Amino acid sequence: MTGNAAYIAAVVNSTIRSATPIILASLGSLLCERSGVFNIALEGQMLIACFVSIAVNSATHSWLLSILFGVLSGGLMAMVVAFLQVKFRAADAVVGTSVNLLAGALTTLLLNMIYGVRGTLSDPKFVSIPKITLSAKSASTFVGSVFDNLSIVDYGAYIIAILVWVYLFKTVAGFRLRSIGINKEASISMGQKAVNRQMNAVIASGLLCGLAGCALSMGQVRLFTENMTAGRGFIAMAATSMGGGHPLWILLSSLFFGASQAIGVALQQKLPSQLTLAVPYLATVIVLCITALRRDKRLDRRD
Repeated sequence: MTGNAAYIAAVVNSTIRSATPIILASLGSLLCERSGVFNIALEGQMLIACFVSIAVNSATHSWLLSILFGVLSGGLMAMVVAFLQVKFRAADAVVGTSVNLLAGALTTLLLNMIYGVRGTLSDPKFVSIPKITLSAKSASTFVGSVFDNLSIVDYGAYIIAILVWVYLFKTVAGFRLRSIGINKEASISMGQKAVNRQMNAVIASGLLCGLAGCALSMGQVRLFTENMTAGRGFIAMAATSMGGGHPLWILLSSLFFGASQAIGVALQQKLPSQLTLAVPYLATVIVLCITALRRDKRLDRRD
């Protein structure tokens, strides 16, 4: 394999890794969107899971327990959102912003109180999520280099996306959830427990964001850094919008954002880091503008 091919394979491999948290959070956003709930607390749900998974990792040195408690912490944070936003009909933006700020402040406070650390918590004894390492012969090929050393969560994200697609479009429960998002009042008139289904969708999104947080703190790296989600929750919302609310298209849109992040990292050797770090967010703004223009054109055609 030539040097250029090896470089491209490394960038694609980094793209897959970077896309995993976005895929999982996007699927969580999709469930909320399809149920008619506008959940912008994805960032906070991911961040709390990042901290909890590393905290459990520090205490037990078990990747399985770390994932379990990280996922549950994301679900618990989502439960707060579900009660406030769905049950008590609090303003979406207020609840989401409050939860995001709470998660940022709480993780910073606990990091200082428990570990006496500011900024970053790391330890060589932390256990990462198991990775699937290919044989030396396979890894020496282009395809092998692309898929080498990916974690089980990296592969699992695509399985979860397929399962979400089956649930939403091939099951009665998924059809009922989508009907609530289309017309909640009509669904209630048909005897559906719309509030319960919406709350369950929000909690499920929290569990997925929890897994995304675990992949972020225990996948590529083994550490926790204050505000390490760095806007990925909002990028996930953009990926959901770009994917048109379909799980399989969301995979492609998430890979696009993963590629923008991987390319930004690759360009750090040639450009100032302040510029390359802005690449994913610049891509997000461009995608949102394109999506808005496409939506306006569709509305104009209908009129």
